[in-house]
Amino acid sequence: MKFLTTPPQKFDLPKRIVRLGELAYNLWWTWQPEAARLFGRLDYDLWERLGHNPIRLLQEISHGRLVQAAKDKDYLALYDALFENFDSYFTKQSWTQQAHPEFDNKPVAYFSMEFGLHETLPIYSGGLGVLAGDHLKESSDLGLPLIAVGFMYGQGYFSQRISEDGWQEALNNPLTFDHLPVTLVTKNNKPITIQIEFPDRNITAQIWEVRVGRVPLYLLDSNVEGNNDSDRLLTARLYWSDLDRRVMQEVLLGVGGVRALRALDYSPAVWHMNEGHASFLTLERARELVASGSTFAEAAQKTLGQNVFTTHTPVPAGNDEFPLWLMDKYLAKLWPELGLTREEFVDIAKHTHPRGDAYSMPVLALKLSGGSNGVSELHGQVSRGMWNFLWPEKEEKDVPIKHVTNGVHTANWMARRLKNLFEKHFENDWYDHLDEPDFWSKLDNVPDQELWAVRLHLKRKLAFYLRERVRDRWTQGGFHPVQVVSSGVLINPYALTIGFARRFATYKRANLILSDLERLLDIINRPNMPVQIIFAGKAHPADEPGKELIQKVYRTVKKAETGGRLVFIEDYDMNLARYLVQGVDVWMNTPRRPLEASGTSGMKAALNGVLNFSVLDGWWREAYNGHNGWSIGEDKEYPSHEVQDAADAEDLYHTLEHEIIPLYYNRDPKEISHEWIARMKDTMKTIIPQFSTRRMVKEYVEKFYAPALKK
Repeated sequence: MKFLTTPPQKFDLPKRIVRLGELAYNLWWTWQPEAARLFGRLDYDLWERLGHNPIRLLQEISHGRLVQAAKDKDYLALYDALFENFDSYFTKQSWTQQAHPEFDNKPVAYFSMEFGLHETLPIYSGGLGVLAGDHLKESSDLGLPLIAVGFMYGQGYFSQRISEDGWQEALNNPLTFDHLPVTLVTKNNKPITIQIEFPDRNITAQIWEVRVGRVPLYLLDSNVEGNNDSDRLLTARLYWSDLDRRVMQEVLLGVGGVRALRALDYSPAVWHMNEGHASFLTLERARELVASGSTFAEAAQKTLGQNVFTTHTPVPAGNDEFPLWLMDKYLAKLWPELGLTREEFVDIAKHTHPRGDAYSMPVLALKLSGGSNGVSELHGQVSRGMWNFLWPEKEEKDVPIKHVTNGVHTANWMARRLKNLFEKHFENDWYDHLDEPDFWSKLDNVPDQELWAVRLHLKRKLAFYLRERVRDRWTQGGFHPVQVVSSGVLINPYALTIGFARRFATYKRANLILSDLERLLDIINRPNMPVQIIFAGKAHPADEPGKELIQKVYRTVKKAETGGRLVFIEDYDMNLARYLVQGVDVWMNTPRRPLEASGTSGMKAALNGVLNFSVLDGWWREAYNGHNGWSIGEDKEYPSHEVQDAADAEDLYHTLEHEIIPLYYNRDPKEISHEWIARMKDTMKTIIPQFSTRRMVKEYVEKFYAPALKK
C-alpha cells in the first residue's frame, strides 16, 4: 500500500527509542498486547490517566523518563522484540499474495459512516463501527489491499452520563487532533481537498489519514475555511437526527468519498458499501462514465459488477430513507449530470409506502450493486423477504442477496493472559491456524485448573477496573452514593457474573430479565450462589424510547433489594467492552427475534471462554450447538410481541435457575467447576475459528471481491 502522508515529528525521543513515535501513529499497536505494555511501562499511571493514548503519552511524559527507558536493558529487549515483529509484519508474504495474487495493484475501497478502531479515536457509535474497524485490521493482517473512507468527526461520539434518576445525558467532547493518530493529507504543503456541489452552494472537505497496519483510512472533514458555519459542522458528529444534515452527510460520504480517492490517485477495483449510508457512491461512479460519453444505463451496467453492498439491519430505523423534497433540495444538480429526468432519478431508489414515496439508500445500493449480502444466515433470509419487491419476478429464495456472517478480530479482543496460555500449550504459530476448526481440538489438552485460573484472573481484573472507575467518578463530584453502588463498587469477583452491554434500542429488550422482579431478586440473592448482572450501553441522543429504557433499567438497578448485584456502567466504549467481554462468565443477549441482524459482542466474549446465553437470532442461531452455551426461547415465529416476550422471559428465568447457576457452583474440592470448563472449551473450539474476521474477510474475498475483478 502507498501512504501519502508522513506523521508529524512531535516527540523529543532519544535516538535509541525514536521509533516509538512511528508506532504511536500506526494503530497496529492496538491489537498487539506487547505494544501496549511498551507504552505503559514508560509511565503506567500516566498511560492509564490518558486513556491509553500513546501520542499524548509521548507528548506529556518527562524527557528524563524517556532517557532512563533508553538505557534500561529490559525495556530495550521488549522494544527490540516488538519492532522486529512490526517490521516482519510489513515484509512477510501475506495470505492475499499467496491465495489471490490477482489483487496486486487492484485495491478494494471500503466505505463506512463509522470506524471503531480504539477508544482514543471516538469516531464510532456502536457495533457497525467496531465491525468496520475489525474489517480493516483483519484486511491488514491478510495483506488485502484495502483502502477505507469515512468521516473525521470533530466532536467524536458523545460521552454518556447517567443522572441519579437514570436519565441519559449526552456530553460532547471536541477532539484535539494533535492528540490523535491522524495526519492531514497534503500536496505541496497544502491540504488536498474535494468539493461537493449542492444547488445553492459548494462544500469543501479536507482529508485526514489514519494508518491501520497496512491499511490507510481516509477521513473527510468539512471544518475548513470557505464553508459557512453550518457546513463546517457537517462532519462534527455522527448521525445527525436533522434530515437535511443527514442527507448532506451521505452525499459527502458517497460522492465526496469517490472524489477523495480520485484526488489521492486511487483507482479501486472493488467498491464496498458497509450499510446504505455510502450508496451515493454508485451514482458518482456512474456520473464519471456519463461525463465520458456513456448513457446512464451503460454506466450503471459497467459499474454494477464492482459494487458490493452489505446491509446490517432489518429494523426500519437502520435503513435510511429521505423524503423526495430533500432530493430536490440537495441533488437537483446531479440528475442532469447523469442524463436523467427527475422522475428517472427518483425511480432508481424509490420505495413506496402508504404514507408516500421515499428515496431509499438500501434500494439505491441493491439496484446498483452486483453483490449484496446480509450479515448472518437468518438475516440473509430476512433481507431476501424484505427486498423481494425489487425482484417481483423472483421467488424469495432466489432474491440475489447472499450472507456473510460477521466475525470479530481475535487479536484485538482476546485477553493477553489467554493468549499466553495458548502459547504455552500450542505451537508458537497458533494464531496462523485461527480459522482452522480441527486445530482447536487441542484445547482439550489444556488443564482445567489453568483455564479456570485465567478466568478468575480476568474476573478480578474486571472488578478492580470497575472499582477504580467508580473512584475516579466519585472524585469528580456530583455523584450520589446510590450511584456509586449502582456503578459496581460492590462487585464480587468470585460470584457468577452476567454481562449485557449493547446499544439501548428497544428491540434489544434490555429489560426482559427485569420483567418479574421478585423472581429476579430471588435469583441474584441465592444463599451461597449469588448472581451479578452488569448492564452497559448508550441510546442515540434522539432516541427517546431508548433513553426511557435505560432509565427503567437504572431505576431497578438502584433498588436496595438488589444488594449492589445489579450494576449499570455508564459511558460504554471499546475500553469498557474489553473488560466486560473478557471478565464476565455469561454474555446475555435478548433481542426480539428476528431483528438482530448478527451481533458481534457475544463472539468477543466467546473467544475469551465466556458462555453465551442468547435468543436464537443473528450469529448465535448458527453457533449454538446445545453444549457451547444456552438459548433463550425457540427458533420460531410468535403470534405477537407480547406472547414472544412472555415465552422468552419464562425460558430465561428457568434456564438461569435450573441450569446455569447450579452448573457454575457445582465445584470440586479445589473450587473448580469442571462441567463449566467443558462448556468453555466447547464454546472456544466452535466459535473462535468460525466467527473470526479471518474467516469473514476471506469469505468476502471469495464471494464478492475476487469475482468483482473478473466483471
